[in-house]
Amino acid sequence: MATAIATNQLSKIYGKHTCVKSVDLKVPEGSIYGFLGPNGAGKSTTMKMILGLVKASEGEVTVFGKKMNQKNRLDILKETGSLIESPSYYGHLTGRENLEIVRMLKGAEKKEIDEVLKTVRMEKQQHKKASAYSLGMKQRLGLAAALLGKPKLLLLDEPTNGLDPAGIQEMRELICSLPKRYGMTVMVSSHLLSEIDQMTTHTGIIHKGELIFQDSLVHLHEHSRKRILLRTDNNTAALRILDEHGCPGRITEDKISLPDMEDGKVAFFITALVKQQIGIIRVEEYQKNLEDIFLSLTGKQVSL
Repeated sequence: MATAIATNQLSKIYGKHTCVKSVDLKVPEGSIYGFLGPNGAGKSTTMKMILGLVKASEGEVTVFGKKMNQKNRLDILKETGSLIESPSYYGHLTGRENLEIVRMLKGAEKKEIDEVLKTVRMEKQQHKKASAYSLGMKQRLGLAAALLGKPKLLLLDEPTNGLDPAGIQEMRELICSLPKRYGMTVMVSSHLLSEIDQMTTHTGIIHKGELIFQDSLVHLHEHSRKRILLRTDNNTAALRILDEHGCPGRITEDKISLPDMEDGKVAFFITALVKQQIGIIRVEEYQKNLEDIFLSLTGKQVSL
């Protein structure tokens, strides 16, 4: 698969503080790449370096096979749209007037304004002043501006920040539709694990400036193996009986953790326990969610 963004040992150092450390990103073309990490992990700084808004201390950035430098930066940015941290706008102008300014700067066709307004569902609010927009509408305006010029690459930094549940759902649906509608690659950062899980095809996890995981979302979920959790009135005796029947397990808190197995085997082992006068209190299937996987990768609880 072709690569839309590739970074090589990308680093950013402020004084004695290393904000981003030797990050090697590989964002597949046509993907929705989720850039996941807690606040302060280095997500925004990395995306700014990709766009050339922040100068890297070390390393290099390649976009669609072109190495980013001062000579070709503008040519690369012509194929790129972005919404970093918070949308920029002129409050005294209407949404449409704001988009007209961006359209002229990008050299896009006039008809594109109607197209992006329809895409972000802002047709009815286009003639209101931007200062009167809700946070959700401002985010949509920023996304509409980023879509002008039909970029091949779109970078969105925390696009659901501050939105209510309905706004988050709408923004998620919009982002998911972009690769198919425009044939673009989308890189979206978030500290919300559930958002990344529902939106993206590929994921990179950054923690304290270091990339600790990068692969498809499918492979990320492979870190989550199903387990059978069993609670009895005598876990110690039950564990011994299960081991005698060829079913190794371990006691975790007040439950016995067993490897995933077919329903028939579960029934067989439960029957064996009941015959030995072991009372079965609860049997459940457990699988790590994305947050559990994140915690196992970082090695500790992290405040997102």
